[in-house]
Amino acid sequence: MKFSVLLPTRNRLELLKYAIETVRRQDYNDWEIIVSDNYSEEDISGYIQSLREPRIKYYRTDSFVPVTDNWNNALANSSGDYVIMLGDDDCLMRGFFRTVKGLIETYDRPDFIYSNSYVYAYPGVLPDSPDGFLKLYNFAPFFRSAQAPFWLSKKESLNLVRQSMNFKMTFTYNMQHSIISRNVIKSLSYKGNFFQSPYPDFYATNVLLLKAKRILICPSPLVTIGISPKSFGFYSFNDRDVEGNKFLNNLADPASIKRLEDVIIPSGPQDRTSWLIAMDTIKTNYGSESKLHVNYNRYRYLQILNIFGKYKKGSDPQIAALRSQLRLWELILYIPPIWLATKLTKLVPHGVRSIIVNKIMGIILQTPKIDTSNNKSYYRNILEVFEKVNPLGNQ
Repeated sequence: MKFSVLLPTRNRLELLKYAIETVRRQDYNDWEIIVSDNYSEEDISGYIQSLREPRIKYYRTDSFVPVTDNWNNALANSSGDYVIMLGDDDCLMRGFFRTVKGLIETYDRPDFIYSNSYVYAYPGVLPDSPDGFLKLYNFAPFFRSAQAPFWLSKKESLNLVRQSMNFKMTFTYNMQHSIISRNVIKSLSYKGNFFQSPYPDFYATNVLLLKAKRILICPSPLVTIGISPKSFGFYSFNDRDVEGNKFLNNLADPASIKRLEDVIIPSGPQDRTSWLIAMDTIKTNYGSESKLHVNYNRYRYLQILNIFGKYKKGSDPQIAALRSQLRLWELILYIPPIWLATKLTKLVPHGVRSIIVNKIMGIILQTPKIDTSNNKSYYRNILEVFEKVNPLGNQ
């Protein structure tokens, strides 16, 4: 059984080396790494050649393309029976291939396996965790009571997709969680590329849950997702989504913007608009088959809340821009209570206000939050995580 590890990269050679090493040091040999270099200035090609490893295949784009195009480039050049997406600042954990092969054989070739993961933040990356951290992600509700692999029912998988389309992130969309059968990828090709929209992981993970028939959940953390100084996670955790989108080169295509021009609130966060486009793309592709609906009103409500959450003064230009983008019923229904709540929170000290606002937004948004308290990292880089952490306890 052959595994394809897709490894898209751009200008992060130091991190890429660690990711590659966590594949090379596995105790299983039938694998390939597809390095898709998104027009780096660094000599990625020279490094790959120096490894003299025929299982590591290098491809380079002719220009700096959107992240979705680079992911599809990696996939198109792969040939394994099962496919794994690995970010260049992530790592496979020890025993990954051996464990996954055992699951595939024991459970008679699932369409895809969704595994748990760790999250590793490098020291100095996050302001609230200057020493970094290593945490079990464990966000999805189906992980919390699971002691062994199990099948996810179709009813539950469809409910997860519907929650995503309601802009409630009840599980994480990172592609690193998924080990995907080549047959399933081929079965979805009638709708175009496997990765679509500005957020290809939001799109693909939900499409897998929607269309796959046999979904195996593995509660063991088989991968570690890295947050490095050069990662989208860094920009996301530091509330710098504009820079993060430039980093990924993942601005929405004109056709999506045109299709959703009456829905999008451009003065709000770009990350939620990319989420919107991913969900709308799923509806466009599969809505007639699965009776899917995107909650456009909730998207707009969340954009409004976010803008007011950053509100500083009455002449704030984002507030002024927002008012011109709202419908009459939104101005009447949403603005007075949100404005009043904003004024009231300004009566408490700044530190307390931040805690209150974050708690309220966390409840409303229902997105993953990682508790970084009381957890000092003792790992200098993600390769040390691979070498020193044994999630399976059997090596």
